[in-house]
Amino acid sequence: MPQPIYQVDAFTNAVFFGNPAAVCPLKAWLDDVTLQRIAMENNLAETAFYVKQEEAYEIRWFTPTIEVDLCGHATLAAAFVLFNYEGHQENTIRFTSKHSGELSVTRRGEWLTLNFPTDRIEEIEIPGQIGKCFNLQPQLAFLGKTDYVLLYSNEEDIINLTPIFTEISKLKVRGVIVTARGNKTDFVSRFFAPQSGVDEDHVTGSAHTTLIPLWSERLDKIELTATQLSGRRGYLRCKYLNDRVEISGQCKLYLIGKIYLE
Repeated sequence: MPQPIYQVDAFTNAVFFGNPAAVCPLKAWLDDVTLQRIAMENNLAETAFYVKQEEAYEIRWFTPTIEVDLCGHATLAAAFVLFNYEGHQENTIRFTSKHSGELSVTRRGEWLTLNFPTDRIEEIEIPGQIGKCFNLQPQLAFLGKTDYVLLYSNEEDIINLTPIFTEISKLKVRGVIVTARGNKTDFVSRFFAPQSGVDEDHVTGSAHTTLIPLWSERLDKIELTATQLSGRRGYLRCKYLNDRVEISGQCKLYLIGKIYLE
């Protein structure tokens, strides 16, 4: 029986911008090898799979090479599919994740709001190997649950940063977030994760679970705006709730198709 698949651009109000994610609604879980092969075949930063379980949806996320613990843009895309094409009637969707616990997405007009757990971060000395990874040296470094965060002087530094992916891939983290004060939004960022199968992610919701508490403290404000400065760019509205964060964005449908599995 053909497997439905959607491709959605997340954190944008126009196709060809934001971060594309594949979404596969499942009646029951396929084996892990098949899930990974589907994600590899899709060749997008993330493919989200979900299965309805009573009043919630169990969700999992795969890059082309690995399963990850948390993904923001693919969760936003999955919620967009449920709200608009898979018959979810209420304005809030509950997701459950084996590694990230309870997650939710609320619809307010065309904006969808993720409610995710806040990352734990600590300032660290700038790792020596970072000098081999980028053409510019950061001012400060932090470590979250899965990523390094590098703080730079200004938005122009983030735009002009040149990553050396072969060196970044050697770091023993999921990826590297680079960030600075923004010119038109409160802060900007980019995200690099060649060790996780994604050289540069277009818009990374999960990275903002780390960035929001960092910038909330530095700017002394709870509500923030953010831009991820990849080639496709994405715009996010953020809110710091201590142990939780809210990350809001829009989505646009790119395609609806079918996967034929033997």
